[in-house]
Amino acid sequence: MVNCKRCKDKPVYNRLCKSCFLRYFEKKVRKTIREFKLIEKNDKILVACSGGKDSTSVLYLLKKIFSKRKDLVIEAIAIDEGIKEYRDKNLKFLKKFCEKEDINLYIYSFKKEFKIELDAIIKDEKPCSICGVLRRKLLNQMAKKLNATKLVTGHNLDDECQSILMNQFRRDVKTSARLGPKTGILVDKGFVQRIKPFYLMLEKEVAIYAFLKGFMQQLNECPYEKVSYRADIRDMINNFEQKYPGTKNSTITSFLEILPVLKKEYKNKGNLKHCKECGEPCSQDICQGCKIIQKLLRKT
Repeated sequence: MVNCKRCKDKPVYNRLCKSCFLRYFEKKVRKTIREFKLIEKNDKILVACSGGKDSTSVLYLLKKIFSKRKDLVIEAIAIDEGIKEYRDKNLKFLKKFCEKEDINLYIYSFKKEFKIELDAIIKDEKPCSICGVLRRKLLNQMAKKLNATKLVTGHNLDDECQSILMNQFRRDVKTSARLGPKTGILVDKGFVQRIKPFYLMLEKEVAIYAFLKGFMQQLNECPYEKVSYRADIRDMINNFEQKYPGTKNSTITSFLEILPVLKKEYKNKGNLKHCKECGEPCSQDICQGCKIIQKLLRKT
């Protein structure tokens, strides 16, 4: 076995030992935050957490990086969609983690806010499409309620690659214009700015970091993920990466080159409205989230 290329200890990843890998990972995340100006003075940062490896790691690392910044507030928010034997277990882990790290945790549920649960509506619907829309809606609503200035997600480089290709295959370039380390095209008081500190980190790297930090004692994957369109895209990209190493990094690098052009192109296209039902920013009179909720409630 080849030893660590830096200190000659036993390697854990890409010829880096445990201590060197942790240093490499945290340094790269710091650089991402600094390069894309993700966090600013006096920010109230709300980390969207699921109890999984990505969100737990980003919550831990942000607290570590900014622990001495008295002008910043870092808290966590979780959404309970109503997925038995999955979300309840992850939330149990998350509660213990936040208690240990002395982090305020806010939990909101589909059942309380929307009067529906994901497990009860999947028979005739696509669970991931519904869940994604309602999660984003509820996260933004509650982030505003909590006066957050930044909403952090644990999305990594793999997640972004998948989103880019999904939008290409669906001929939805406008949605790709909203991607990037800082999401969105327009600045509106109805949107809480979303940021992705793990934007340049491979999923494999995040998993190793989480494992070395002890965040993966229980690793539960959403039972609905395997039937999603994203899962097929993920498998395709992973196959390409295995055959042609560097594919994922090249995809993100080239996308970042054209992203400013996309944001400029779509900035003034379409009128931003506010939903007549809930007041959330949207492109139509009624937001997609409210349409979904109304449709599902009619079926119950």
